[in-house]
Amino acid sequence: MPIHLLPDHLINQIAAGEVVERPASVLKEVLENAMDAGSTVVDVQLEQGGVRRIRVADDGCGIPKDELPLALERHATSKIASLDDLERVGTMGFRGEALAAIAAVSRMSITSRADGAPHAWRIDADPRELAPAALNHGTVIDVADLYFNTPARRKFLKSEGTEFAHCDDVFRRVALARPDVALQLTHNGRVSQRLPAGTREARVRALLGDDFLAAARAVEAESGLLRVHGFASLPAYSRSSRDAQFFYVNGRFVRDKLVTHAIREAYADILHGSRHPAYVLFLELDPFGVDVNVHPAKIEVRFRDSRAVHQFVYHALNRTLAASGAGAGSAAGSGQASDGEAPPASPAAVPSSSGYP
Repeated sequence: MPIHLLPDHLINQIAAGEVVERPASVLKEVLENAMDAGSTVVDVQLEQGGVRRIRVADDGCGIPKDELPLALERHATSKIASLDDLERVGTMGFRGEALAAIAAVSRMSITSRADGAPHAWRIDADPRELAPAALNHGTVIDVADLYFNTPARRKFLKSEGTEFAHCDDVFRRVALARPDVALQLTHNGRVSQRLPAGTREARVRALLGDDFLAAARAVEAESGLLRVHGFASLPAYSRSSRDAQFFYVNGRFVRDKLVTHAIREAYADILHGSRHPAYVLFLELDPFGVDVNVHPAKIEVRFRDSRAVHQFVYHALNRTLAASGAGAGSAAGSGQASDGEAPPASPAAVPSSSGYP
């Protein structure tokens, strides 16, 4: 077969293999768009674990009529316009490929009413034709029959309950990051989560429970351009799995082996065996200090000064645990200062920041 250019639809389906792994991937991308749009209320409706339908309605700024067709094109975005923007990304989305990838493997429609528009407009992914629609404000993205045109991919999906559990995880991660936004999650007509806007503590309590907050200590530390805050559990609330570990960088939920190592080291002398700590922590730093353009899923990051971040997170958490008395005995036994200040980790002990393999 000679070398040839692939058709756009096939390119989008290939891209969907990275961006749209399962219904939860779709929900993540659409929820992030809703957050970037300045929404204060978001309603999520799922059917059959998200395979049959994912409908997300928000009250954000909306999409102007003339931009709706562009929203379904690859590499079309309102988030960045230059390399400098990319190096200082402050939004959840920025790659401009998610909606095109989703549209390539589902029956998708967007209904939106931009601020100041006389009425809403709707566009279907196929055919891409604009039509007037009824909507008070904001945007509704409706994704139906995921993988209807790629049955091989659909066969790899798990049971309805499993796929819904993954969607629920995504919903919780976004909800923890944005307590200022009211969110509701409905599955097969039944309300699963109803979260009013409120304080960070109230949102954590609603999603992780009273037991977690009772066994957790507030973490608050700042050094230069770095700040970390949130809640971390005492050893008594240790878990058998990592299901209650939430770490955010500039509001974005991430999994990073550098941060995981720092947290694990902070608990090293007080948490043993196969037990895991529970925490909800938020790291804030200059966007220039972190690269979020590592993978299309945007869940991995690279820090420009990984050692500084590792040491900052480690010491912040170590001091909090020591102040609570959880680390007092171990601090004395390991030669740590009485105020909880731990000696710097050796360079070899600090992993590089590249996310999970």
